[in-house]
Formats: sequence, structure tokens, C-alpha cells
Amino acid sequence: MILLTFLLQTIRIAIPYLLAAAGGVMSERVGIIALGLEGMMLAGAFGAALGSYYGGNPWAGLAGALVAGAMVTAVLAVATLRYKANQVVVGVAINLLVVAATRFYLRRIFDSASNSPRVPGFGGEGAGGLFASFVNPVVWMGLAALPVLAWVLYRTPFGLRARAVGEKPEAAATLGVAVTRLRLQGLLIAGSLASLGGAYLALDQHQFSDSMTAGRGFIALAAVIFGRWDPVRVAVACLLFAGAETLQIQLQGSQLIPSQFVEMIPYVLTIVALAGVVGRSVAPAALGKTE
Repeated sequence: MILLTFLLQTIRIAIPYLLAAAGGVMSERVGIIALGLEGMMLAGAFGAALGSYYGGNPWAGLAGALVAGAMVTAVLAVATLRYKANQVVVGVAINLLVVAATRFYLRRIFDSASNSPRVPGFGGEGAGGLFASFVNPVVWMGLAALPVLAWVLYRTPFGLRARAVGEKPEAAATLGVAVTRLRLQGLLIAGSLASLGGAYLALDQHQFSDSMTAGRGFIALAAVIFGRWDPVRVAVACLLFAGAETLQIQLQGSQLIPSQFVEMIPYVLTIVALAGVVGRSVAPAALGKTE
């Protein structure tokens, strides 16, 4: 029973990682560095809270998250695809912009500096038991995101073109592939997936809290690199990092180890994992390059 509880909690915690990492894989496969995942997730969380609050149901929250994610993605796309700006700088700027914007509108709309009022969520409160979280449809979206993305990338013409654009955009262009348009499509998919990861957090907690993503976008990006840009390996990496976070939560409850060391576990694991793999990983050849 203890092991089952641990596994189910790990899956629940992994959902935002899985969705954001799926967006990261899509973005980087088409050659755009996914450093803005944190901002996309945070925008999705705020959009979900706003949509659910005014729409009165969590489906309106998901719609709000997708709209917010699309707005952030549009800024990223204009900067990187239209004006050829440095992708690392733009990614950092997106993250800072969204943090500031959500704080501003949190105070402006909800008259609070910390969190929104309680909003409707999927929750599964009526389901009871260990499997209550699986009533939430976003959980199933998260579990399906990377397997479906793997099928798209390796089994469809769109996936073949996306991988070609991320590796050799000049060669893809000579074959008639519209490189900029395909990268824009990849970015929109990435933004939608990442924003759903943020929506899961807001709707699961029934509110938006200031900076509630708490670095999950960066951990999702680490999972993308650790998984070598392969959706199946990335899914395993997300579950590994979620397992570390679950262990952290359980150790905090036991009080056997000082809380400061316990809180370090997911981040130390991320650094160790990347230190062992990043030097021998092969990223998409055109990643981060502007024409």
C-alpha cells in the first residue's frame, strides 16, 4: 500500500512536468530553445484561474490557459522568428515578463498580492480513495502527451518535417518545407502543452498563487535534455524527477532529515543527471540558430 501510494503521488506530481516537457521536446525539435517553458506554464496557470473564475467551470479554465499560452508563444515567435533575436535572451525575458505580468494582474483583477480567490477545478473530490486524482482529465492528457508526441514525430509527415527543420533547415527549405511556418506551428503546440501543465497546477489547487510553478518549467527543460530529446526517454526523466519530489515530501513529513536538505533533493538530482548526460548528448543540429 505504501508503494502504491508513492507511485500514485509520483504520477500526480509528474503531470505538469510531462506536459511542459512535451512542449519542450516539440519546441527544440523544430530548433527553438525551450527556455521560456517556465513563463508559458505560469501564464497557463494564471489563464486557467482567470477562465475558471469568470467562466464558472474548469473547462473555461483550460480555454483560458490555452489563450494565455498562445499570447506568450506569440511574443516568443515574433522575437525569434520575425526579428531573429537571441533565443536564450528571449527565453529569459519571457520568464521575467510573465512573472511581472501575473503579479500585476493578480493585484489588478483579484486585489491580492499572493493568490486568487478559490476557483472551480476538476479535483475528483467526489471520487474518494487513492485514485481520486485520475478523475481529472488533465491527468490523462499529461500521461498521453509524450507517447502521442512520439507517434507524431516518428510516424507522421509533420513529424518528419519538424525533425528536418530542427536538424537541417536549409536542406528542408530546398525540398519545399516552409521553415518559419513549421517552426511557428511547433511553437504553438509547445505553448499549448506547457500552458496545460500550468493549468493543471491552478485547477488542482483551486487557485492561482504568485510564482506557483516554482521552477517546474526549468526542471521540465532538464528532463528534455536528460532524455536526449526523445519523448519516451523524456517521460522516464519526468517520472524520475517527480519521484524525487515525492520522496522529498515524504521525508519532510517524517522529519528524519533537516528540511533544508530534503528540499534540495529534486534540484540536486537534476544537476547530477545533467552533469552525467549533457556532455555526450546530441541536440538537434539547428537548435538555437537564427538564419
